[in-house]
Amino acid sequence: MVAKPLLLLAPIVLFASAVIDAREPQKSSPVRSTIENKGIRARDLGVPLDGTPDKFNAITDVGGVEVGYTTLIEGEGKLVVGQGPVRTGVTAIFPRGHASNDPVYAGVFSLNGNGEMTGTAWVEESGFLEGPVVITNTHSVGVARDAVIAWRNAHGGTDAQGLFSLPVVAETWDGWLNDLNGFHVKPEHVFHALDSAQGGAIEEGSVGGGTGMICYEFKGGNGTASRKIDVKDKTGAANTATPARSFTVGVFLQANFGRRPQLTIAGVPIGKEIPGEVYKKEAGSCIAVVATDAPLLPHQLKRLARRVSLGLARTGSVSGNGSGDLFIAFSTANPGASDSEQLTHSVETIPNDRMDPIFAATVQATEEAVVNALIDNQSMTGRDNHHVDAIPHDRLRKILRKYNRLQSSRAPK
Repeated sequence: MVAKPLLLLAPIVLFASAVIDAREPQKSSPVRSTIENKGIRARDLGVPLDGTPDKFNAITDVGGVEVGYTTLIEGEGKLVVGQGPVRTGVTAIFPRGHASNDPVYAGVFSLNGNGEMTGTAWVEESGFLEGPVVITNTHSVGVARDAVIAWRNAHGGTDAQGLFSLPVVAETWDGWLNDLNGFHVKPEHVFHALDSAQGGAIEEGSVGGGTGMICYEFKGGNGTASRKIDVKDKTGAANTATPARSFTVGVFLQANFGRRPQLTIAGVPIGKEIPGEVYKKEAGSCIAVVATDAPLLPHQLKRLARRVSLGLARTGSVSGNGSGDLFIAFSTANPGASDSEQLTHSVETIPNDRMDPIFAATVQATEEAVVNALIDNQSMTGRDNHHVDAIPHDRLRKILRKYNRLQSSRAPK
């Protein structure tokens, strides 16, 4: 039986003839997670991970950051271009919330450029991110870019004269599960992702832009994590230490990369212990967004974005030729720094030689975000009955125990 068309929008369902969650085989509409109502994540299974997460262990732990998404699920069986099956969506990330038009300092880094992230030439040139970061599938970048401009025009978010906008829209390829050439992402789907953005705990796995993604040949998609760090400030003639300042680093990524044998979790060769193959050649990518409330300048944020590479490497990635690995980092500190009404601005920053804890936090949060994208997920069948398994929780725990790497968990036994 072919499922009737439906549109899943987090946190609401706009319309549906039949309700099917992106996380098969659930049969109810997706509900935004809370601390009491969330999926199983890496730490719940006892995966040993470095660093201390903040409250939600998500990019939204950085004050002001909001995330919204639209999930599109339609049809099953043989691919008919333009009709489906559809397994795709849109994710929107706002540095200061969707009601703010205050740009943030930002930096970008390309580990491997077989992908697209629009607007980055101006981020490099200006040092500012002026609006949200939107992530979708490869062939929906154009419509998403245009929709962001229309949305910002309607909300007064372009430049003072309303003349131009250069939004940041990124992509990864979901053509194994999704009718990629059917162009199913429409402006209204982007508008909903933007309008529904909010803080707090967020969904992971097969939602939003991550709906049809594959990571290490397991079901992939969205993953997020955060780290809370204390940085001491040594001042005074006697070089006495004043109380440490606390900062948060959050990472959100759309994970769609890697071959099965490469997968490493907590130093354990999970991909070799659970062999399998989805396709013959890597055809994925990774888009990562790093947020922090630490006061960093654009060149320092570019350095932060580079550290995503090390977090991915911890999970086994080699950033293959076919992988578009593009990262952006921003800081929510220094509000109003772009205000042209004021001739000069005094901004706060951290010296380069005090950034090591922030670098470490970025690497750790990136690694955990990848593992969360794999674990907080479920198997999916898409176009032409292509099926991708989610990583099996029980088997993962058994392998971690075999290598003496399993910690106590909060997951059901």
